[in-house]
Amino acid sequence: MTSNNTNYPIKILVDADSCPVLSEITNIAKKFNIPVILIASIAHFGREVRPGEDLVYVDNVSQAVDMEILNRVKRNNIVVTGDYGLASLVLAKEARALSPRGYIYSEASMDRLLVERHLGVKIRRGGGRTKGPKAFTKSDRQRFCLSLTRLIEGILKEAKTPSLEERGF
Repeated sequence: MTSNNTNYPIKILVDADSCPVLSEITNIAKKFNIPVILIASIAHFGREVRPGEDLVYVDNVSQAVDMEILNRVKRNNIVVTGDYGLASLVLAKEARALSPRGYIYSEASMDRLLVERHLGVKIRRGGGRTKGPKAFTKSDRQRFCLSLTRLIEGILKEAKTPSLEERGF
């Protein structure tokens, strides 16, 4: 499905392959009249599309979803992903990144998160074991809803605030 909202100032792009908060994203986006673009591997074909959502399928190859998101994301868009690497690249494009657990990624936290991810990969490649993610909880879901709402409100507020140049400075 393709979006007819290509020029909307804010969009929410979702790494939808394993996102546990899809209905929450759509419900919050509806309140603000913001389009939602779900991007998923063709391996997840068959998901029902709800009003307010566009669903884009990509090939079932490594990083295909990430690349599609990066090709579509623009300044002030919001990307929902649990992938630190993708979040880092999204931030570099002046967009916002949010984890499904409600963690708002920032440039300041990226180095630490990426180093932790790298160390975990090294341990597993060496035959070691690392802890998996904690079970997704009701409080994670609530934190996500609050964080997404705050991000949207912040972007909308910034959009209404004239720049220094626009104010004659």
